[in-house]
Amino acid sequence: MSKLFIADIHLGNEHPDISQRFVEFLHQQAPGAESLYILGDLFEVWIGDDAVQLEHQDAIQALRQLTDSGLPVYVMHGNRDFLLGQGFEAMTGCQLIKDPVVIDLFGEPTLLMHGDSLCIDDQEYQQFRNQLRSPAWQQQFLSAPIDQRVAIARKYRDESRSRSQNKSDEIMDVNAAAVIETMRKHGVTQLIHGHTHRPAVHEIEVDGKAAQRIVLGDWYSQNSSLLCDADGCQLSNLK
Repeated sequence: MSKLFIADIHLGNEHPDISQRFVEFLHQQAPGAESLYILGDLFEVWIGDDAVQLEHQDAIQALRQLTDSGLPVYVMHGNRDFLLGQGFEAMTGCQLIKDPVVIDLFGEPTLLMHGDSLCIDDQEYQQFRNQLRSPAWQQQFLSAPIDQRVAIARKYRDESRSRSQNKSDEIMDVNAAAVIETMRKHGVTQLIHGHTHRPAVHEIEVDGKAAQRIVLGDWYSQNSSLLCDADGCQLSNLK
């Protein structure tokens, strides 16, 4: 059997073709695996479990059908959908998992992350991330009317895009030392993450041991997926 990993699908009304491909993936590729892991940013925007947007309904229904069939689906918060909660779990049958988390991947302890917390060179982003992840901010945001939340989310997204255009690729990528320290902290030599939209398999070294960092791509153009079984992992683009 095998385990599937994807990240950065960014479902939303700006790219309806991605939503269609994701639903097809859930119906066609995912049932062949023993489990599916979605490592953050399943949605471009998620403003609360009580405010599901119309463009998300097909994906939610497809996830429900998949989990009802008996296939476990694990979802990690990303920087776009960090407000996913128990309501989302009830709607889809998915299980939210912590970021980071270590799983047993066919005998290999493997660290799973979204990846944004490793981009420590982007200090502006890290400060913004800490603000949005604070319980006080989230409570205040979720108590606001839905139309106000939509407006705030749109404003934040536009500002994020504007800031990103003025930042170097190096600043927005993971920090190599942070990667090593995080893997050392969790006692692993294998890491799988998304966020940077730069699919690759990086051979590195952690405390003298050979290690591997696997980066999942996005679904804008890469349609990236990772298939792992007892023989190893293969990073590829979905057909």
